[in-house]
Amino acid sequence: MCDTGDQQTTAAVLVKEPAATIVETLKDVTSYEGEDAVFECRLSRETTQDAQWFLGDVPLQSNEMNEIKVQGTHHTLILRKVTLEDCGPISFKVGQHTSAA
Repeated sequence: MCDTGDQQTTAAVLVKEPAATIVETLKDVTSYEGEDAVFECRLSRETTQDAQWFLGDVPLQSNEMNEIKVQGTHHTLILRKVTLEDCGPISFKVGQHTSAA
């Protein structure tokens, strides 16, 4: 704000976070039933944007069957003790960017 006594003006600063991109994409994984399947990708930068893992069209959350880790720009999904029902496309989305395996 600038105030000269009889006149006043104000302005605001808006800082936007640059969009993160996927710089290391997902790779296909083959696992035996009962083993863990590990998927990894890396972003161009750390981000507060929502990143989401999917099995088919189903969003995944960390629980006893799925472990989701974020270490800086490195994002990891571990599917624990996979079964034949876990076969299918895995995807990772951040902003408007997607990687699939």
